[in-house]
Order: sequence, then C-alpha cells, then structure tokens
Amino acid sequence: MAEYYPEGKLMNRAENLSSLQSLSALTEACREGRILESRAVVCDSSHDLIVDLGAIKGIIPREEGAVGIREGTVRDIAVISRVNRPVCFVITDFTKDSSGKTVALLSRRIAQERCMREYISGLVPGDVIDAKITHLDSFGAFADIGCGIVSLLPIDSISVSRIDHPRERLSVGMEIRAVVRSVENGRISLSHKELLGTWEENASRFEVGETVAGVIRSVEDYGAFVELTPNLAGLAEMKDNIRAGQQTSVYIKNIIPSRMKIKLIIIDTFDYETLPGKPEYFFTGDHIDRFCYSPACSDKIIETVFDPYPEGCLLKKCV
Repeated sequence: MAEYYPEGKLMNRAENLSSLQSLSALTEACREGRILESRAVVCDSSHDLIVDLGAIKGIIPREEGAVGIREGTVRDIAVISRVNRPVCFVITDFTKDSSGKTVALLSRRIAQERCMREYISGLVPGDVIDAKITHLDSFGAFADIGCGIVSLLPIDSISVSRIDHPRERLSVGMEIRAVVRSVENGRISLSHKELLGTWEENASRFEVGETVAGVIRSVEDYGAFVELTPNLAGLAEMKDNIRAGQQTSVYIKNIIPSRMKIKLIIIDTFDYETLPGKPEYFFTGDHIDRFCYSPACSDKIIETVFDPYPEGCLLKKCV
C-alpha cells in the first residue's frame, strides 16, 4: 500500500524532488500515477491553481482542486487558500499553452480520492496517525491527515489540562501525532490527550520541595489550578492579584497519587505569552485500544476506550 502524508511532508523527499527534475521524470511519474507535491504559486481568476514543477508549469483546474469542488459541496476557498503552500497531485496529461510551451495538467482531487480509498477508509478508532494543523477555531483544531483531507480535533481532546483556545497548545503548520477518536459516515474525529501521558507518568517528573514553572488555568474561590504539563495540573493556595493565563513559579508542597492531587504554593506570577512548543509524546506506537489516565492506586478511574464500532470511543469517568 502507498504511503499518504499531510501536505508538505512529501515535498522535500528525495523521490519527490527527483520526479520534478525534468520533463522526462514528470512523464514517468504521470505514467506510473505517482502522487507528487509542489508549491502552488498563483490562483488565477478562474480559480485554477498554477503549480511550480521546476521543469515546467503545472495547472490544477478549479474542479480538480479538491474533492467536493466539482459537486459544489466544498467552497472555492479550499483552492484559493492553497496559494504559496504545498499541494499534492497526480499528473493527468500534458498539453501546450498559447506560446507553445509544454504544461502539465494536474489533479489534487484524484490524489485525495485515492488517499481516502486506500488509507483513510481503513482507519479505525485507536489508530495513531500523523497530522498537520491547518487552522484553529475556538472549538478545536483542524488537521490535515493526508493529501489535504482535514479532520477535527475538538478542544477538549487536545489535552487533559483544560485550555480556553487551541492556540495555547497548537499552531498552524505544527506537525503532530493524533489518535482516531471516531469514524462516522466517513468522517474522522481526532484526539490527542491520550498520547501525552498518564497522571503518574507526568507526575513522576516532579518532586516535593521543587519550585517549577506553570501556567494558571483557572482561579476559584478555594484556590488556583496551575498546569504543570499539558496532562497535569495541581491546586495552588489562593494568592491576591492572580488571574488565568499568567505564567507562574510554584512550590510543590505535596503529591498524592491515590487522589491524583498535587498541592502547590504560588511563588510569583509573570505577564507574558509563550508560543506553544512541539508536543512531547509518551505513547509512540501506531494503535492504542485503551488509555487509563488515573493511577492504579486511585479510587477514581479516568480512561478512554477506543471502540472499533461506529459509536467511536468512550470516555469513562468512574468515581
């Protein structure tokens, strides 16, 4: 089976660059039906994409720009937004332009249909895949899971520690790993937090008596919740003039695995923003059936069970 990647990952690979070196190499790629990648440089007034193939110019006609454009179920922004970005395609033919130069006719739609048929249609809940963040919204992040086909990563599935907006964790263009959360009517929904470690794995990085960095995520009457890692937060004693979103240094007063509690004291707070760093993954396999966040010694059980049936995955919280 062919390998399929989020757009941009194939472009600088040796086999892709080799196919763009000459007209004869492009002709061979056309004959073999290979999926290639290059950068779209212009979207003309007809919404045809002009692609730089190195040796010659390539054209992706509007209706070949994405699955759904021809049927009217996808808006033209799916084509327009590709300018100055990598696009995947297959070469369907060669023709001559008005000046007699050879031009390649390309189809991104065919590449996407093949990706859906040969790769995405075979995904099941629990599969761990490569993805690339394409844009962010208040309710979640959208990620390319292959050939420009986009899936939703809901905000509550990004990490265990709650956030107000996906931009606190992710940025456009960031390459991540994600778990297939559900497959419904051909649509893939993603999750991410199951790859970021259990409570115990994250807590093992800290010791009582240390002073460490954190982010204040919420301020309540009884204290402030401070994120130590994306999958770990502790409760700090109340302090005046603190607010959600501030960076902070905290003293670790106690760690109680049986209650999944970390008690903290706020030492200082800082008003500056930091850019999200690349996620650190504890799980590195290709499939996960079950993720138990809570320690074995805890009475509370928090787990995700990835169900292979259409209902998707079940998040269980048992107290």
